[in-house]
Amino acid sequence: MLIVYFSSKTENTHKFVNKLDLPTERILADKVIEVNEPFILVFPSYGGGEVKGSVPLPVIKFLNNPKNRSLIRGVIAAGNTNFGKMYCHGGKIVAEKCGVPLLYKFELMGNEEDVLKVKNGVINFGKK
Repeated sequence: MLIVYFSSKTENTHKFVNKLDLPTERILADKVIEVNEPFILVFPSYGGGEVKGSVPLPVIKFLNNPKNRSLIRGVIAAGNTNFGKMYCHGGKIVAEKCGVPLLYKFELMGNEEDVLKVKNGVINFGKK
């Protein structure tokens, strides 16, 4: 299954997604892309622990395209546990608004266990 992702300037999400060795499409800050197949969305939560602003604007713009929104099948959220209960909150918001599952959460750029779990999970999820 295709992974569509957004990564901040830190590139943590980009580094994580590259380790998955799966097909990807990157959401850029300055250009709205359109996808043509079902995908899982991966992105970091923003906002420093606040609800407002926890979904990055490029992700919102991407999902404002009805075609893109119709093809989303799940969400994987990156975050920072320093945000406490707001950890990965942006992923929860998008999953609820789009009616898809929040499949996984990982901190910053994840670790080897996260990579293995996500890769296997995406492969198995794509078979369903």
